Amino acid sequence: MIRTVLLFVVFLVGIHAQFLPPARRDGFLYPPGRKIDPDTVLIEAYFDPVCPDCRDAWEPLKLAIDHYGSRVALVLHLIPLPFHDNAFVASRALHIVNTVNANATFSLLEGIFKHQDLFYNSETQLMSRPAVVDKIVKLGTVTLGSSYHSPLKSGFTNSKSDLATRVSFKYSVSRGVSATPTFYVNGFELPDAGSPIDYGVWRNTIDPLVKPQEGKIKDTFFSFLTQPSY
Repeated sequence: MIRTVLLFVVFLVGIHAQFLPPARRDGFLYPPGRKIDPDTVLIEAYFDPVCPDCRDAWEPLKLAIDHYGSRVALVLHLIPLPFHDNAFVASRALHIVNTVNANATFSLLEGIFKHQDLFYNSETQLMSRPAVVDKIVKLGTVTLGSSYHSPLKSGFTNSKSDLATRVSFKYSVSRGVSATPTFYVNGFELPDAGSPIDYGVWRNTIDPLVKPQEGKIKDTFFSFLTQPSY
């Protein structure tokens, strides 16, 4: 997705910012329940579930996380971009499912990615918002099983999932994220925000962090500063 500077959105968020932090930290942990300690390489991904580039970025990222096992963890943040008409509804569904069973959250995400074209603007331009909600509830039920139909349906009638989705958006914007997917590794943003990262690049990025040569990780920025000038 081409980087879009959301100046107006940032302005609005600044005006209506929450003065109190949320009760829990934002994001979905993958794999659910993974322990994060000081030695864990932490990847933070900022996704819009209706973004094609996020769809393409998910599988190689997931393969990389699974390859490294307990040494690497992922926290997925949602930022429903305003020019994707149904991104907020899809994000809200993920928050609803996460409150029922965190293990099912990423299954629903993959289900949305698989049928993402059903929620593109062109496909739903003549549909009402309730009709789109009904479509996402049906997709969640087919993807996760009939036991999720009632929680999904009722989840869209209360304010908790709405608030959680708003908090996710505000948090992502507060980190300066304006394109999806955007990735941070151990707190540092990776270049080329808005583009998928393939499995090989993930390996090249993470390998030096989990297998530092001679116990040290080369600081390329420091090396640049210490180069002689001519």
